[in-house]
Amino acid sequence: MIPIRDVIPSRTTPYVTIGLLLANACVFLLAPASGAALDAFADAWGIVPVRFTLTSALTALFVHAGATHLLVDLLFLWIFGENVEDRLGHWRFLAFYVLCGLAAALLHAAVQPGSPVPAIGATGAIAGVLGAYLVLFPESRVLTYVILTLVEVPAVFLLVVWFTLHLLGGLGALPLLRSWDLGGLALPAHVGAFATGAALVLLLRRPERMRVEWWDRLAH
Repeated sequence: MIPIRDVIPSRTTPYVTIGLLLANACVFLLAPASGAALDAFADAWGIVPVRFTLTSALTALFVHAGATHLLVDLLFLWIFGENVEDRLGHWRFLAFYVLCGLAAALLHAAVQPGSPVPAIGATGAIAGVLGAYLVLFPESRVLTYVILTLVEVPAVFLLVVWFTLHLLGGLGALPLLRSWDLGGLALPAHVGAFATGAALVLLLRRPERMRVEWWDRLAH
């Protein structure tokens, strides 16, 4: 299943989401393409649990291991990020995104404290966005490409499947997924960030933005 877009229109311009998309793309274009140079780049800017720092937890959010890695992250960020930003507001969304990324990084470092292997990617932060979307838009649907057909899939189904795959993979129930790395972080970190996002959005959301009359006043 490949999600294409959701059915909920964003009523403000998602400046932060667009900025994050561009920042990730620019870093990818400037980073080494492969080989030892990319390994050194990831080691310098990624999360290395054995020498963990908050700075590396932030820089790792913009480093990706390849084009597929980048495109999957950016696709999910674009589809689900703009609506979450719409409901939180720009600055709250930026803070939310960073906090979810930090939560994922801290959990990864806690699970593998002695690992010298760098972890990179935005999937931890994006997992938090997915958790928030599930809380804010439980009745939404997502236009999804499924076996040569476009169908509207309930967002709850799509996100629960995503969460379940990562949870089972993190627990080792799905050995193939245990080494599956969409975001450069261990699967347990994705699960933790998803839960963090679902909880954190309850604190940061702006209830007035869920009401139609608020947007009507904004439009005028």
